[in-house]
Amino acid sequence: MRTVRIGLLGLGVVGSAVAKAILDERGMSQRSGVRLELVKAAVRDLSKQRSVDLPDGILTTNPADVVGNPDIDIVVELMGGENPAFDLISRALSSGKHVVSANKEVLAKRGGELLETASGSGAKLMYEASVGGGIPILNPISDDLLANRIDSIRAIINGTTNYILTRMSGESAAYDAVLGDAQRLGYAEADPTADVDGFDALYKIAILGQLAFGTSVPIDGIHREGIGRIDARDFRYADELGYTIKLIAAAQRTDVGLLLRVHPSLVPLDVPMASVNGAMNMVEIEGDLVGPLWLQGAGAGPSPTASAVLGDVLNIARELGSPAAENSSQSPLPLAPMSGHTCQYYIRLTAADQPGVLAQIAKMLGDANISIRSVIQMDTDETSGRADLVIMTHSALEANMQEAADRLRGLEVVVELDNLIRVESYGQSQ
Repeated sequence: MRTVRIGLLGLGVVGSAVAKAILDERGMSQRSGVRLELVKAAVRDLSKQRSVDLPDGILTTNPADVVGNPDIDIVVELMGGENPAFDLISRALSSGKHVVSANKEVLAKRGGELLETASGSGAKLMYEASVGGGIPILNPISDDLLANRIDSIRAIINGTTNYILTRMSGESAAYDAVLGDAQRLGYAEADPTADVDGFDALYKIAILGQLAFGTSVPIDGIHREGIGRIDARDFRYADELGYTIKLIAAAQRTDVGLLLRVHPSLVPLDVPMASVNGAMNMVEIEGDLVGPLWLQGAGAGPSPTASAVLGDVLNIARELGSPAAENSSQSPLPLAPMSGHTCQYYIRLTAADQPGVLAQIAKMLGDANISIRSVIQMDTDETSGRADLVIMTHSALEANMQEAADRLRGLEVVVELDNLIRVESYGQSQ
């Protein structure tokens, strides 16, 4: 049985789970036909308490002991962040070492450079764990669905925001209160910006877009909105209309190119994505031959992520000695602007509770070529003379909707345009 030697960069919760799985073995060698040996693990602090007991001589504070070690076949990078991870991965690939990474930020921002380095040296770079945690997404796209033209990807791909939105939906709880609970429980970081403002989902959809559509995806070309404006009332009103609210990351072919977007969306209650709750993730892939596929599972956590990391490690280990796979030769797609996106919209606004208000609002929308599907007056405050209005539009152009929103904010009878949420289209579900 062949022995493949592994070096780790980073030994946090995921790195420790990977190390423990290698050391415990659990019949992995019998199933794969390859024996893994942990040679070195680079960490910042040798004295830190860890959840895995390592043999003497494994730990080092010098990453060069991993990337420059001639005895190591595969480097597993689990440090996170763009720097110094990019330089270390580049050095490992340049020297001919294969690399497995779970680092969504460096792959989203500089994955193209790393893949070029890997191609030039004949090394392999694999990164299944960077997107869906334990859900197998990247390998099915690159292997099992190779005969398909991928038309769209739509995903709930950040466990923290899905946990927060699930709690808000089920408990009618306020955003700030649920976020505080999520931080106390370890679902959200002390600084939750990467999750709640949509950056984590943005990095992941960038990686998926690059792989599925063969297109370089600059992250500043992706439309991004977070969940901070979502209110408990939005869930109550959405439910009355037959929807729930999820943070959706999507990549889709359009007539003018590839549109990538991350934002809260109304999702019909009768589709699978509406039932993805807590910290779970789901990815919908639609191919021209296979149609829609739904992949659901734990999108984060040490054990699911370790599963994806070690799956990549074993795939490389079993193929050692074979030529590295070439990068996709698909014709690249231009990026499409968000202004050309079309969908229905949910509008919640606070307005004066008086005659003629709806006529003024309808005129503003009509002037922007937006047709109203339904209007419901929800909560009314008789003391202030104000009411919540919820408007559902027919399908409209994003540019027109943004123009209309600006006009609505200027109406004297509109106290506040509280929220504007896009509605995901699912065939006949709407």
